[in-house]
Amino acid sequence: MLTKYKFEMGVLFRKLIICAGMILQFPFFSFAQDFRFPNNQRKQSIHFKSIKNLIIIPIYINEKGPYEFVLDTGVGPLIITEPSIIDSLNFTKMRKIKVSGLGLETVEAFISQNIKARIGRAEGVHIPTAILKEDLFNLSGHLGIKIYGLVGFNFFNSFVVDIRYSENRIIFSDHDSRIKYKGSKIPIVIENLKPYIYAELDAPNSGKIKAKLLMDTGASHALSMEMFNGEMFPLPYSKIKANLGMSLSGQIKGYLGRIKELSIGEFNFKDVISGFPDYHVISEKIDLKTRNGNIGADLLRKFNIQFNYQDGFMYFRPNSNYKTPFEHDMIGMVVYLDQKNYKRFLIGEIDENSPAEKSGLCPDDEIIGVNFKPMDIYSLNELSELFKSGANKSVILEIYRNNKTFFKVVHLERRI
Repeated sequence: MLTKYKFEMGVLFRKLIICAGMILQFPFFSFAQDFRFPNNQRKQSIHFKSIKNLIIIPIYINEKGPYEFVLDTGVGPLIITEPSIIDSLNFTKMRKIKVSGLGLETVEAFISQNIKARIGRAEGVHIPTAILKEDLFNLSGHLGIKIYGLVGFNFFNSFVVDIRYSENRIIFSDHDSRIKYKGSKIPIVIENLKPYIYAELDAPNSGKIKAKLLMDTGASHALSMEMFNGEMFPLPYSKIKANLGMSLSGQIKGYLGRIKELSIGEFNFKDVISGFPDYHVISEKIDLKTRNGNIGADLLRKFNIQFNYQDGFMYFRPNSNYKTPFEHDMIGMVVYLDQKNYKRFLIGEIDENSPAEKSGLCPDDEIIGVNFKPMDIYSLNELSELFKSGANKSVILEIYRNNKTFFKVVHLERRI
């Protein structure tokens, strides 16, 4: 008998560049196909790239590669966003599925259980895989390097996965190997192939509450609060309107503010920046009854984390990022690279009443210089850090628009 699974695709850039509301229906026989080491190997260490707080690892697909994938606890099956990496792909012989966003539009995707994947020396065969017929989201443009997909549950369920954000390194070990756990033990609950925790937080006008939160390494924000008592999560007094991300059918609107206090086990955080998406829009496509929100990588990167999905716990160990304050970008716009050559820096969405809007910047403007330096010396990551480097600083942008070049001075501003 076929079993239907739902999962949400939750890679989120800047705030929520891809909405966690993408829902796929998967008639898979089983999700038991996991990764295994060859012979008597028990563990391995690999380095990862950290871009906008996301973990990018190399994966071999059908013995070819390596290809860059996002390591994402917020997804279930393997997702391939760039189908060209699979030779002789015949979509007519694959099962078609519907991918729906937060509107009425649907696009084509396909499922396969004939994909072989290898991470380091760990190999998985017949890995349940979703294949998008085309790259719908320009993941590569938003991260500045070519991205071919996302990997989640099957890898995390196969090993004890030690993510060392402070070292840009992952150590993954067989469950029957000798593992030294370090830090504070925190229970996790695996539901629909994703890990959840319970945390205590100070809800605006509601006092302390116990919240169920998705642990989402594929979200670059710190926190997103979506629901409380069947309604939109209470908004803080100090907030700004913001574009929280992109779904298949357009921008996701909402607010940005700060949660006064958040506690995870023995760890307490103050003034955590959080997104508050429009509940009435996202609840039409996401079952928000099962969670209050999600914790993203801007908070998770403050720890080195050991995930043990099979036994239902993780260990948090503070690292050198632990005391870094939570800051939002102080310019109020999305910058991405062109999808063809990944060399042109383009401006996307601009927040209402932001420094970017006040300075006269527009969507589709091309940035050809920053502070009188050419763009070939900047990465997207470096530009993102520059744009949240401090209030009252000024950034000089050289802009190309309508065959004209001019300069704009943008005064960075701490808006929340």
